[in-house]
Amino acid sequence: MSRDIQLKERWEKLVHLLSEQFSQGEDLDLDAIIYLIGVQELGKVHQKFKKDEKLNLMHIAICRLLTPYGFYEFDYMDTDGWPHYTVKEELPALKAGEQSVLMKEAIVNYFIEKELID
Repeated sequence: MSRDIQLKERWEKLVHLLSEQFSQGEDLDLDAIIYLIGVQELGKVHQKFKKDEKLNLMHIAICRLLTPYGFYEFDYMDTDGWPHYTVKEELPALKAGEQSVLMKEAIVNYFIEKELID
């Protein structure tokens, strides 16, 4: 099976699983899944967040997701429990479709690591 087909199948399975659990079956989009990962990484799953905190959660998720690719490195946890990352390597200039594929691949790998999918 080609890598692209495998990624597509895993992505669809993951979207289905997360959508069933968090949105009563309505498919979550990429941003919603990134937000969920940020909440998971912060560890405060039952808390309400302000708009700026939601953006920070998405930033946390993106940093965490791209850490295995060498773009970010975990730095420290602040006194409020928010993780901070440092940039190790600048992201290459990618077209929108390439960004989407990279993020989907990183998300699939994250949930494989968390043993939610295989």
